[in-house]
Amino acid sequence: MLKAKLMHLLIESSKPSTSSATANLSKIAGVGRIKIRVRRAFSLASVLTLSLTAALFPIAGDPSQIDSASAATAKTALSALNILAVKGRAPKTGYERSLFSDGWGDQAWGCDTRNFILKRDLTSIVMRPNETCIVASGVLKDPYTLKTISFVRGVKTSLAVQIDHVVAVSDAWQKGAQQISSQQRYNFYNDPLNLLAVDGPTNSSKGDGDAATWLPPNKGYRCAYVARQVAVKAKYKLWVTTAEKSAIAGVLAKCPKQSLPTK
Repeated sequence: MLKAKLMHLLIESSKPSTSSATANLSKIAGVGRIKIRVRRAFSLASVLTLSLTAALFPIAGDPSQIDSASAATAKTALSALNILAVKGRAPKTGYERSLFSDGWGDQAWGCDTRNFILKRDLTSIVMRPNETCIVASGVLKDPYTLKTISFVRGVKTSLAVQIDHVVAVSDAWQKGAQQISSQQRYNFYNDPLNLLAVDGPTNSSKGDGDAATWLPPNKGYRCAYVARQVAVKAKYKLWVTTAEKSAIAGVLAKCPKQSLPTK
């Protein structure tokens, strides 16, 4: 009998008390919860880091990383340039000028676009008799060359002053205009933001070149010129090539606060 009691006492003394076991389990659970919280914190930090990196360093040429609305509303040409997508030039396949506009369109008040730009950019304007839209003559201070040109409407004289698409139509086609709607292409072609009255021969020498291949001979106008190109590309969601972006950035380096034109 005594032996049985002694054995019972030994077995009972070797068992952990219920309170001790509960305490140990609580400690283990607490450590587990801490580890889970730490892992969650590291995961959140990783997500935030990746998001911040993507925002600060967008992948060049990836449309999903380009905020065209931000580019169009940027205050300086340089800040807008750095938001534009950068891609290679697409093939010219299928390009026709008529895919943009069949000649000059009309502005909201009825005058055709060419005459509207002449009225805006020329001085000493004389209108054709009994006409409110057609410019018969005027004087242009050409921004591309600084020449003073007397404009006289006529078969042999009108070409002395031409209306330049600052972002050339063919260039636009190869850098995104294929992907926008026909209405947007029409708007691009007739948008005063993209149009300037300039010296005819100089405009002809430009062709469909971008900033990497052609800049106005008048160096004093180059900042304003490339700023207008950036504004147009931002507005119509067109991209720039690497060489083009480099050329524009090189010009804007001399005028980093050059504002982005809106009209």
